Amino acid sequence: MPNKIHLTVATVVENDGQFLMVKETNDGHQTINQPAGHVEPGEDIIAAALRETFEETGWEVSVCGFLGISTYLAEATGVTYYRLTFVAKPLRFDAEATIDPDIDFALWMSREEIEANKQHLRSPAVIDCLNDYLAKRIFPMEIFRNAL
Repeated sequence: MPNKIHLTVATVVENDGQFLMVKETNDGHQTINQPAGHVEPGEDIIAAALRETFEETGWEVSVCGFLGISTYLAEATGVTYYRLTFVAKPLRFDAEATIDPDIDFALWMSREEIEANKQHLRSPAVIDCLNDYLAKRIFPMEIFRNAL
């Protein structure tokens, strides 16, 4: 059963009204997602969010808030995803970064563009956490007690 539970992290990164997103192909269908990925065994969850954002987009970011935990059951696989979503500020783009091969490309999208592509979102968590961010439902990072 443990292989049916996945702990993931994601970041909502805004710059001048545009949000950092990725397009990736899953099961032959291109989907849109925030930079996101799995937490590795023994890895701090905040470090995982920073790492995944960089690996998928080439952007170094600074985590500055927490949007919450969402769950999603992928009916096709039976996997339950527990997604911790953070707010991050863009710091620096590395044009030489090697992007994760699962990512088709990273792009900046407006809220309206994301909404217009709702049918292509990887999961309902993508729009839910964006709505939380825009409603300023952001928790302070002091809620985390990391020992890793």
